[in-house]
Amino acid sequence: MVNYSFSRELRLLTPANFKTVFQNPLRAGSPQLTILACPNDFDHARLGLAIPKKQLKLAVDRNRVKRIIRENFRLKQHDLLPLDYVVIAKGGIGKLDNDELNKLIDKLWKKISRRSKEQQSR
Repeated sequence: MVNYSFSRELRLLTPANFKTVFQNPLRAGSPQLTILACPNDFDHARLGLAIPKKQLKLAVDRNRVKRIIRENFRLKQHDLLPLDYVVIAKGGIGKLDNDELNKLIDKLWKKISRRSKEQQSR
């Protein structure tokens, strides 16, 4: 049976983890979100979130966006390549409703997977 939990080993926890992703990332972006990714040494994907207060003033809005991204990742984790992902919120993210945000994240997961496969085939 497939495990759909979101345990500690599926998260980027330390600043060093984030720094590794920021140094040489693959990028997939939209006006509202950017996903950065880099290969990891594990056999599963890991997720880190950067949802700045500058983009979403209210904590309730930041928490909603984080909750939706985490839930989307949790459900898609077995379909994603074993990379470290950092999702960064940009301006206009607060105007998206939950369905639009989920569709945007799905589109960006596909885009980053495609770019990673292209880079590996070179």
